[in-house]
Amino acid sequence: MIDDGPRLLTIGQLSRRTGLSVRTIRYWSDVGALPPVGRSSGGYRLYDASSLARLELIRTLRELGLGLDDVRSVVDGESDIASVAAAHVAALDAQIRSLRLNRAVLSTVAKRNSSAEEMALMNKLARLSAAERKHIIDDFMEQTFGGLDAADPDIRTRMRVMVPDLPDDPTTGQVDAWVELAELMQDPDFRAHMRRMIEFNAADRGPDVPPGSSLWFMSRLVQLAGEARERGVAPESPEADEVLRGLLGNADPAAVLERMEAAANDDVARFRDLVSLVRGLETLPRHNEEFAWVVAALRARTAG
Repeated sequence: MIDDGPRLLTIGQLSRRTGLSVRTIRYWSDVGALPPVGRSSGGYRLYDASSLARLELIRTLRELGLGLDDVRSVVDGESDIASVAAAHVAALDAQIRSLRLNRAVLSTVAKRNSSAEEMALMNKLARLSAAERKHIIDDFMEQTFGGLDAADPDIRTRMRVMVPDLPDDPTTGQVDAWVELAELMQDPDFRAHMRRMIEFNAADRGPDVPPGSSLWFMSRLVQLAGEARERGVAPESPEADEVLRGLLGNADPAAVLERMEAAANDDVARFRDLVSLVRGLETLPRHNEEFAWVVAALRARTAG
């Protein structure tokens, strides 16, 4: 037994010194995080200066969110604070990711005025594991690009790199974009449209096609059509013939028109936007006016 001395403190005295409630200190003592150094003659638990320091450490660790098992492990010297803190950081990161997913789903539900069924689907998509997300991407790639490798061996690799997975620490906007992108990649109509567009594009590639000769050269289209629009050249006018020759060369205007109409699709444009958003990049300009000018010019020359 330890005598009551000036250096020993009761739970009540610890409470007054620390501002913690008697109930809290007693509980931490009961579970073994703050063992007493002895008992008074009346049977009250007593604590010393090291107990006071231990109590302050317990409070700090608890305020940081550590569970009592981890707290006991640290204050008993079984684990160092750094390793426990690192483990807790990982747990907090998981909680933060979960909260971001929740926020993204609820934000999308609010924007779309979604039904309960749509909300359940979005929540499911947002919470897919990395393996499940990879399966969605791989299935989309196979349905869209399978069998086209012979004409363009690099097409699957280029597109697989382009279609992103969620980053390890996504923002709410990236989660929101991924949910919409996953829905789009699983849409049969969108897959069929993408397949048709890629088949057109692959036709401009292969062992007999000179590098860089693809008609699907966006920068050239934007440049020439943009300059024509600035000069006020009407798509159906004779002056537009020269612009088209500079863009198409000797290619068949009807074939090019078919390819451009395949690509001029709101879902395809949205797909590109979502890919950029998931990757954390600025969305690229759509150049709708330049596309529309070239399509109008081609239609004027292939009508009838």
